Amino acid sequence: MSSPADSAAVEARRVAARRKGIGLVVICTALGAAGQILIKMGADRLVNPTLWSTFLGFFTVPPLFAGYCLYALMTVLFIFALKDGELSILYPIISLTYVWVAGLSFWFFHDTLNWSKLAGIVIIVTGVAVLGKDAHK
Repeated sequence: MSSPADSAAVEARRVAARRKGIGLVVICTALGAAGQILIKMGADRLVNPTLWSTFLGFFTVPPLFAGYCLYALMTVLFIFALKDGELSILYPIISLTYVWVAGLSFWFFHDTLNWSKLAGIVIIVTGVAVLGKDAHK
């Protein structure tokens, strides 16, 4: 028979694992956004891209290569996050990558942030916040 202390310890480990998973996914969002920015920078260096030149560019254009490496790292971290987390909570957090990309695109590429993009960002952040609140129940 387990004691209340044992049950509390099990619950504490479960909560810690869940928080770790959420933290890893938040890191994944930053890595994914940085990867996307690097891929865009690398793609801008490709002249008249064809399938073959794009494939070669993967190995010869450093930002393109680095961007895909960040994607690979993001995928590995996401696997670790999923080990102890709920997919229905963790996967929507990945949508925060869109928020990072919008901000980084504004910063690096001088993309416009109009009202519709800002509204989309607010909707994404609100949706993730609602899911996060639901996760605490």
